[in-house]
Amino acid sequence: MASKTESENSTETTPSSPKNIYKDPDDGRQRFLLELEFVQCLANPTYIHYLAQNRYFEDEAFIGYLKYLQYWQRPEYIKFIMYPHCLYFLELLQNSNFRNAMAHPSNKELAHRQQFYFWKNYRNNRLKHILPRSLPEPSATPAPPAPTTTPAQAPVPATNVAVTASSTQAPSPMPYGIPPGSALAKNDMRNPTVDRRKRK
Repeated sequence: MASKTESENSTETTPSSPKNIYKDPDDGRQRFLLELEFVQCLANPTYIHYLAQNRYFEDEAFIGYLKYLQYWQRPEYIKFIMYPHCLYFLELLQNSNFRNAMAHPSNKELAHRQQFYFWKNYRNNRLKHILPRSLPEPSATPAPPAPTTTPAQAPVPATNVAVTASSTQAPSPMPYGIPPGSALAKNDMRNPTVDRRKRK
């Protein structure tokens, strides 16, 4: 009879029974935030180097955790990611060669440098390929007045033609420069109005 009572007690305490189901007190909010923070830390090559140096990538449980975290690439989760490079590095961390390479400081520096160059040039490179270059529009200048009849002159040889500057000034490519005709002295060594010699 004792064995019958023990078997009844053992079936009540098994973890698969519905009475012992774990209920997360905050409906998984804390777990969500912790996993989000960890995934976004992977955007930093120095942190990945730290994990490699401390042999986290040799632990099979940790590698399994990295595989589990790939759910962050799904659209319903990706909207919470602030640093999209973390998803790229998460994908790279699935490869054992990359995990081993990140243990070396030179590879960490290379990844960091490439990340910097991506951030530096991404917008310009993207706009270069997305936005079509429009043709320059013809300026809306009034038609020149009808020429008055003048006697025909002999053509002037090309070697004697002098090029004169246009009376209108071309717009500056730097819109924030000093306006032309400004009274400000320029820092130019050739400017004779400023004497740069030391006086004793």
